[in-house]
Amino acid sequence: MKDQIRITGLEVYAHHGVFPEEKEKGQHFFLDAVLYTDIRKAGLTDDLDCATDYGQVCKLINQVMTGQTYDLIERAAERVAQEILLTFPLVGRLELELHKPEAPIPYPFGDVSVKIERGWHKVYIAFGSNMGEKEYYLEKGLDELKRHPLCKSGKMSSIYRTSPYGGVEQEDFLNGVLELYTLLSPFELLEKMQQVENLAGRERKVHWGPRTLDLDMLLYDDQIIDSEKLTVPHADMQNRDFVLVPLCEIAPYVRHPSTGKTIKQLLETLQMGGERHVLE
Repeated sequence: MKDQIRITGLEVYAHHGVFPEEKEKGQHFFLDAVLYTDIRKAGLTDDLDCATDYGQVCKLINQVMTGQTYDLIERAAERVAQEILLTFPLVGRLELELHKPEAPIPYPFGDVSVKIERGWHKVYIAFGSNMGEKEYYLEKGLDELKRHPLCKSGKMSSIYRTSPYGGVEQEDFLNGVLELYTLLSPFELLEKMQQVENLAGRERKVHWGPRTLDLDMLLYDDQIIDSEKLTVPHADMQNRDFVLVPLCEIAPYVRHPSTGKTIKQLLETLQMGGERHVLE
């Protein structure tokens, strides 16, 4: 999204600060916001329903800034950005700068501000289960992700029955892929996914072994992450038809950020090798 709505110098009198007198007396804050959205349809149709009401955005900013007191302007900025993204569906990303020109600093200064950039991220999550009530574990686990206040569900693939991968003798799996939109960072989302697995009684005793619920982050936008805790894109996704088949069902032309190949191309290459795990 390259179109922008800009709000500059919005003045709010609020009571944020570490010192008691800041909370008691309050002070002036000023906010600048750049809202990234698609205004093409509004521009062509002159339809209010296709536009983001910047007057309502300003009203919301004022409500968030005055509705609660925070020690840090970092926290106030985070809350404002979050509420704008949750309330106005046409805004995909924003930049927000919160100014505190009356900060209690015992030296001459012009301004103090924090500037943040926040937005919705598109994530693809592989899910699977091959223990106990498989359908129940998948349904409850995915519901936990979808109901997170900073997540919105997108497309979901069909559920596929697949043979085990990795050479460990065990029951067949049920597998699929969920498209998720989130305001969580990759590591925050990973933590939530692991919590959901733990709620389902997931035990990590055998590598590639049976599990009540398995959640893997396949793609997070087009980011490449390589750390001890998280690797994105998923390191082995190009070798797993039980991942690529459901992913290709809902996102065939999404590109793998490392190879540049589409999911459809990755699946075609894998299928040429002849190995099959998807049974139905």
